[in-house]
Amino acid sequence: MDGGADQTRRRLLLGLGGTSVVAGLAGLWWWQSQPPAHDNPRLSPAVAFAKAQSGAITLIDIRTPREWRQTGVPVGAAPIDMRRKDFVQALEQMLGGARDAPVALICARGVRSARMTRAVVAAGFTNVLDVPQGMLGSASGPGWLAGNLPVARWQG
Repeated sequence: MDGGADQTRRRLLLGLGGTSVVAGLAGLWWWQSQPPAHDNPRLSPAVAFAKAQSGAITLIDIRTPREWRQTGVPVGAAPIDMRRKDFVQALEQMLGGARDAPVALICARGVRSARMTRAVVAAGFTNVLDVPQGMLGSASGPGWLAGNLPVARWQG
């Protein structure tokens, strides 16, 4: 067999392999960017803001300090970085120890808030709501910022 044909075949196989890797990574990225399903209630940013202002819910911004610096924190929300090892304890303290108190979680685009809604329910909280539009908007809607809802500068 001629060496040129072998080299062409090798390039083709490597190219197909590379394409498969790229497709696999794209699929993984897509999967990770999808909010997991849950049966908890969902609130629009406007409703979450109104309920937080009236004291009907405690609104928790679960994003990172970098994100809080970039966009600010929703007025009426308490920032608790979801990556904290003591997140559940910090949330419980914010709720005065009442795991049945209504609490709504907001993130950037609703993916992390959906994941944390499930995690917080699994940790024993019974009245957890999700704000799936997040700060920046998602398939659920335009989000807190596009809704012109107030934000406070993060003082961290």
